[in-house]
Amino acid sequence: MLFLFEKKSLLVLGFTPVVKKLKQFGLGFLVSAVICVTVTLALAALRSETWLLNSQFNFTLLLNSVWYDLKSVFTEELIYRGALLYLLIKKLGSKKAILISAIAFGVYHWFSFGAFGNVVLMIYVFLLTGLMGLVWAYAFAKTKSIMLPFGLHLGWNVINNGLFSKGPLGEVALVATGGIEPEGTIMILGLVISVFVPPLVTWLFVKYAVKE
Repeated sequence: MLFLFEKKSLLVLGFTPVVKKLKQFGLGFLVSAVICVTVTLALAALRSETWLLNSQFNFTLLLNSVWYDLKSVFTEELIYRGALLYLLIKKLGSKKAILISAIAFGVYHWFSFGAFGNVVLMIYVFLLTGLMGLVWAYAFAKTKSIMLPFGLHLGWNVINNGLFSKGPLGEVALVATGGIEPEGTIMILGLVISVFVPPLVTWLFVKYAVKE
């Protein structure tokens, strides 16, 4: 896409200067990992869940999970916060480009999460992934680099999928036991925490703590 429309290579996605961009990647990974741990434990408290070490856990499982996340996240970033967003910013400006990228990212997850056809689940998935996509796209636009959103995305997925076993590979490090399905106010609070808190905190981090 980059070569076809702009005659550009992947370097226009902001991989350099290497040291600065690696720092942005590492900081993004750390911040997103902390947010994911905090949100997951808060939701576990609402549901009275307990997290225990998977009896089948080994480092091969963990490495397979991290490798899966690395491949899938990098692919998604190259598309949604890479080529697509770069081209849209050039053609439409940052605000419209960020919005379109986020919508495309949310719609994509209808299919990757198998939510298509279930209206309630589609709305939930769209908000969950679209809002995060919005913030990650903003991170790209602010830094003019894919490295910060890559770190933010990978940090979330590695912790969510590998540590808390919520990914497509099933049980990896920790397994939730017990718990109850919350209702009423508690259920609404859980939805707010899971859907709106991560993108809000991430946006505040990118806006006020990250230099261009």
